Amino acid sequence: MTTNMPDTYTARRAMIDSQLRTSGVNEEYVLARMLAVAREDFLPAEKVAYAYTDRAVMLGTAGHLAAPLFYGKLLLEAAPMPSDRVLVVGGGTDYLVTLLRPLVSEVVQIDASAARDTAGGAGYSLILIDGAIEQLPEGLAAQLADDGRIVTGLVLRQVTRLATGRKVAGKVNLQPIEDLGIPVLHAFDAPKGWTFA
Repeated sequence: MTTNMPDTYTARRAMIDSQLRTSGVNEEYVLARMLAVAREDFLPAEKVAYAYTDRAVMLGTAGHLAAPLFYGKLLLEAAPMPSDRVLVVGGGTDYLVTLLRPLVSEVVQIDASAARDTAGGAGYSLILIDGAIEQLPEGLAAQLADDGRIVTGLVLRQVTRLATGRKVAGKVNLQPIEDLGIPVLHAFDAPKGWTFA
């Protein structure tokens, strides 16, 4: 039986060579996972042709599949360890969870609206947010164990940036690393202040 399906392994290899390696993502664990996981499996049929483009694929109200470079840089900065308990704030697909699962001991995924309203601490050593946020809710920060790490997109002055943080003395401070095109998770928008009309 013949098929007209594209050679997606070749597409993933091209994505690695032209999008990740050229942008400084060269760590073997990142490249191996991104080569192993077919992005098209996380898209509806009408969006499959866009699986390996260098930008996010928007899925309407269902969320997004961010650009490959975002996931590569996110995994690189996260430096997941086999002992990690990870909370993933999803962007609408299971792609990030699938990339991460073999690298850590446990992965739990929640959607953005649940993450915004979450409370209490669960002692995760790593939180990854599949999108850019304007603010980190206290309830989500409380899910991070002391000395735990967080990697997310961050919206600063209407520009999205990759950012990391660590929980120290009960506080999480996010530090921007680099400008990067990242879909915004509006569930984390800061309250709008009063402005002149």
